[in-house]
Amino acid sequence: MIRRGWEAWAGCAGTCDRPISAYVYPADVVSPPPRLRVGVIGTGRAGAVIGAALRRAGHEVVACSARGDISRVRAEALLPGVPIVSPPEVARSCDLLVLAVPDDALAGVVQSLASDVHAGQIVMHLSGRHGLGILAPLRDVIPIAAHPVMTFTGTSLDLDRLDDCPFGVTSDGQGSSAAAALVMEMGGDPVEVADDRRTLYHAALAHGANHLVTLVAQTLDLLAAAGVAEPERIARPLLTAALDNSLREGDRALTGPVARGDHATVRAHIEELPDLDVERTYRALALATVDRAHAAGTLSALDAESLRAILTEGVA
Repeated sequence: MIRRGWEAWAGCAGTCDRPISAYVYPADVVSPPPRLRVGVIGTGRAGAVIGAALRRAGHEVVACSARGDISRVRAEALLPGVPIVSPPEVARSCDLLVLAVPDDALAGVVQSLASDVHAGQIVMHLSGRHGLGILAPLRDVIPIAAHPVMTFTGTSLDLDRLDDCPFGVTSDGQGSSAAAALVMEMGGDPVEVADDRRTLYHAALAHGANHLVTLVAQTLDLLAAAGVAEPERIARPLLTAALDNSLREGDRALTGPVARGDHATVRAHIEELPDLDVERTYRALALATVDRAHAAGTLSALDAESLRAILTEGVA
């Protein structure tokens, strides 16, 4: 069986003493591992793309499930010819079961499939928050948590985004080797995340990426309110440089009125902001910036105290 071939390969790869990112196939394995029959439960933006990536790597996607018309359209576009069936049917049909459902729905889906998986089956979920424990009801499977650190559109354009895309991987035993191979076959870069740190890992990414979208959207709204005809055009160079600099230099990249201790400018900003939601965001982020600038030694204690007073003034 294909599954047994993969188990044998995974056992061989598991003897490698290098980190999972250091190899695609062990030196003593002449050919890649056997191709797997893949089933995908959840053809949302991520699931359909991951299924297509595994198919591109040579695996056979034999079944998928889709909830709603949009997911069905994605499945038909990215996984043409693949039967769309119920989740239990998907689980029973494959060697590698990919669970691509929302974080809060994963536990229920896993429970519902307990009698449909088989021993030795690889079960890989894409959740950032959850580790291996959530797969415990699926007995005798090879569990993998492999979270693609990428935002998806749910189209074929996303396949190229997987090239060198980090995957936050949690696995053990045979799963470590299988996870490394699967991620690399999709073009990704497996990064180990400890099982008990996944929620913190996911919170960090959500805070940075999801809240960045909100911040940028508010910035564009304010520029439009200021009469700027093309907000994206004026914001893009500054925001791109700020992101690049902060990734490279951390707190040392901080510039602007808070970093300079420009009290009057910060007060004028707050008074001018036309929207209460934006004002709350500005105050909260400015306060966090004051704390970080002070801790980094770029803002004096006196300036920090004055800015905190301005930023908390009138706040219930």
